[in-house]
Amino acid sequence: MATVTFDHATLRYPGATRPSVNDLDLELADGEFLVLVGPSGCGKSTTLRMLAGLEQVTSGYILIDDVDVTDTDPKDRDIAMVFQNYALYPHMSVADNMGFALSLAKAPKHEIRERVERAAAMLDLTPYLDRKPKALSGGQRQRVAMGRAIVREPKVFCMDEPLSNLDAKLRVQTRGEIARLQKRLGTTTLYVTHDQVEALTMGDRVAVLDAGTLQQVASPEELYNRPANVFVAGFVGSPAMNLVPLVRDADGRIPLGDVAVPIPPGAPAEITVGFRPEHLDLVESGGITLSVTMVEDLGSDLYVYGRSDLAGEPQLVLRLERTSGIRIGDTLHVTMDPARVHLFDTATGERLD
Repeated sequence: MATVTFDHATLRYPGATRPSVNDLDLELADGEFLVLVGPSGCGKSTTLRMLAGLEQVTSGYILIDDVDVTDTDPKDRDIAMVFQNYALYPHMSVADNMGFALSLAKAPKHEIRERVERAAAMLDLTPYLDRKPKALSGGQRQRVAMGRAIVREPKVFCMDEPLSNLDAKLRVQTRGEIARLQKRLGTTTLYVTHDQVEALTMGDRVAVLDAGTLQQVASPEELYNRPANVFVAGFVGSPAMNLVPLVRDADGRIPLGDVAVPIPPGAPAEITVGFRPEHLDLVESGGITLSVTMVEDLGSDLYVYGRSDLAGEPQLVLRLERTSGIRIGDTLHVTMDPARVHLFDTATGERLD
């Protein structure tokens, strides 16, 4: 186990117009499971590869247990990496794949066997140790890749979207297994995903990246309830938060139908108002009028999309119980609790407290 520190770490590829990772300041506590999340191309996998030593840092530092490893070879960083595509040797058995790194290090054969068998028992792979990867399912192959990392007993696990090749049901099952296994082992883990549901359900903390810049790092609860800016507010949550740019009235409030949201002193005139789909309530009349344009039936819930009568007629989405019986073309009236409204500076995108 170990602590990990990114100290103003930057990586800019030759000829690039902007850094792929820009001035990253981030700390992982000993034994922490931290998830890096963001859209494609935001720099999350590059950050992971910088920690593993597979990418050369342009400026700044990376420390493991307060030791500068910025220029240390990957093999000397005591890091195990789990890749998206499993990266198993097809001609080797499961046992040989899991113990390969120890074999390269010329560890005693009995030690390799003991560590492989121990990891296989953790991952329910004991019956498959003599099989080749082609005889395994996708989920089993992913567990073999996990087992290969575990037998090394590294200071840090680096996981690069390890569930992206699995089907939806298996992803849900395997992400639970990975989270439980990490708690059991207590190994510091940096986990990369583009799936914000994965991030919120697995991580002790979640770090959100956009265009190579860290936007916010917080617990899943804080990330969801107090997003630091418009990007985080719109990225975290499914469906996404409703974000509506509005202008305050003469009384210094933001009108949302028949609800007037007070704004903090010194706030700008143009404010982006955010509210979660589940925080909108149906009312008989008044409030915000919504013309329904689409309904998504998810079984237990309905996601209702519609054109509102707010300034600019923005589209809103609300989350309702499936029994609501709403159809395309219906006209709804919705309102909300002002205490659950989020306010952002439209010009900067930053949260207003």
